[in-house]
Amino acid sequence: MSMHELTLRQIASGLANKDFSATELTQSLLARIQTVDPQLNSFITVTEELALSQAKSADERRAAGENGALLGAPIAHKDLFCTQNVLTSCASKILSGFKAPYNATVVEKLASAGTVTLGKLNMDEFAMGSANESSHYGAVKNPWDLTRVPGGSSGGSAAAVAARLIPAATGTDTGGSIRQPAALTNLTGLKPTYGRVSRWGMIAYASSLDQGGPLARNAEDCALLLQAMAGFDPKDSTSVDQPLDDYLAALDKPLAGLRIGLPKEYFGAGLDARIGEKVLAVVEELKKLGATVKEISLPNMQHAIPAYYVIAPAEASSNLSRFDGVRFGYRCENPVNLEDLYKRSRGEGFGAEVKRRIMVGTYALSAGYYDAYYIKAQQIRRLIKNDFVAAFNEVDLIIGPTTPNLAWKLGEKNADPVSAYLEDIYTITANLAGIPGLSMPAGFVDGLPVGVQLLAPYFQEGRLLNVAHQYQQVTDWHTQAPTGF
Repeated sequence: MSMHELTLRQIASGLANKDFSATELTQSLLARIQTVDPQLNSFITVTEELALSQAKSADERRAAGENGALLGAPIAHKDLFCTQNVLTSCASKILSGFKAPYNATVVEKLASAGTVTLGKLNMDEFAMGSANESSHYGAVKNPWDLTRVPGGSSGGSAAAVAARLIPAATGTDTGGSIRQPAALTNLTGLKPTYGRVSRWGMIAYASSLDQGGPLARNAEDCALLLQAMAGFDPKDSTSVDQPLDDYLAALDKPLAGLRIGLPKEYFGAGLDARIGEKVLAVVEELKKLGATVKEISLPNMQHAIPAYYVIAPAEASSNLSRFDGVRFGYRCENPVNLEDLYKRSRGEGFGAEVKRRIMVGTYALSAGYYDAYYIKAQQIRRLIKNDFVAAFNEVDLIIGPTTPNLAWKLGEKNADPVSAYLEDIYTITANLAGIPGLSMPAGFVDGLPVGVQLLAPYFQEGRLLNVAHQYQQVTDWHTQAPTGF
């Protein structure tokens, strides 16, 4: 097996057995990125010098007797995690040239665990999008079909892992931005409970919704990464001080007695029937493993997209006001006064989708509309949360499709942003409620990957990883790689 085909778990074993060194592995993957990535556009920055220095350090630590599971493991970060002295752009022109002066907590934690950072990954600009087409650095392409989108906003992370450029990557999920690209590229992707992973140093889109998490080829690798990423951070006021589970230990629990809920609202108009069939096939496999399944209802799901597309743009309009051409990032040429500096720096620096969401959010927060839109959306958010609380009194887990459709063609939805927003229908409820969600590979339709989503009660990431891992022990969808990669 070539080094680029190894999972995180296999890399740990190979390094421990001295089959190869971290430096050899890093050099091999850096060469592969240079050769393969031009057709995908998944990296914004390749950090060769940093990677080789971290790999050398990992080799020295192993030689001294250390043997951590991630020591010497190569990964890459979505380009909104601040990385010291490395371009951190959020895939936006307005942050072109900005090198972060410090590391995000997630970057720091993973570096301490011994990971090797190969670079920063392409994304939708400021994480706004479901296709990875809004990046200032150009669209990312799906390795399963280079004419199609990989999903967004963590599309660079998903494409790089799916194409075997790296074994795993960090992503962020505001309305499905880890789970949706995982589904469209045949990966396992996990959005933890809100507050489980520190948001400090993670450039904000919508502060009450954003959550960092792992993308990898299987649940076991996601568990390895989450174990290092998660935990309380006193620097982050939204971080939750709750003990961490042992995610790896949870993987092997049998599923006997597990109660799974199947929401009837998931199977209405808008869902590709072939994806629905894949969900039901997963349900049958889980039944064979000892789970029981019952139909449940999430009655307020229909209101999720309108509520989300008021709350998220409102928070974005506030968060992105700091990008004004004064303190850091892009500044327009020869402003005539301060107002001109603000207007032209923002007008020239932000892309169309970001401007659209800032405008919507500013309108929703304006006098006269705040009560009608923003407050109403927050009330709907509470109803959606209550639906989940009620459902989890009956079941331990909820299953359904991750996306209503297969990966679409590049450019297909550009003229109709709302049709792209509708692709988030199954994922955004988890962000509005703050619960954890996972997408896992569940087969193929017309040669394109299909993902199935699992949702669990607060802080039950271990349960999601356990179910996904048990399913992956009896299926091989997650092992399949795109042709040519």
